[in-house]
Amino acid sequence: MAIVELRFSALPEHVRTARLVAAAVARRAGVDEAVLDEVRLAVGEACSRAVGLHVLHGVENPVRVALIEEEKKFSIEVGDATPTAAAVQAAAGPEASAPPAGSADDEEAESDMGLAVISGLVDDVEVTADENGGLIRMSWPVTPEPVLP
Repeated sequence: MAIVELRFSALPEHVRTARLVAAAVARRAGVDEAVLDEVRLAVGEACSRAVGLHVLHGVENPVRVALIEEEKKFSIEVGDATPTAAAVQAAAGPEASAPPAGSADDEEAESDMGLAVISGLVDDVEVTADENGGLIRMSWPVTPEPVLP
């Protein structure tokens, strides 16, 4: 198993770099050429979502991207360092009230649209989150290299 890891500051201009690197590593791993646009778009959505969440919550940690080449599949993990809403609520205590309309909840609903786009692009996608942040894991099949005589 080969892994390429990227970490970048939560700035929108770095999302393009992540897309380009992901496509190059996916191509080298054996992902079908017809699927590379989907890889680029899905990584762009996942990274844009992570950047947006970092900016929204004032998180200074870098966005994490892992490109994982396995024997029969290629996976990409995009991680953010923003805690889940439940973890934030628990830290604030039971007396904390819900945020007003037009606030962070609207921004997070917009980021959930990115998840819908990713789900439409990638057949194998898993989204997890805990008090340490969120993780989007996407996988594509790899075309085996032909055996030469």
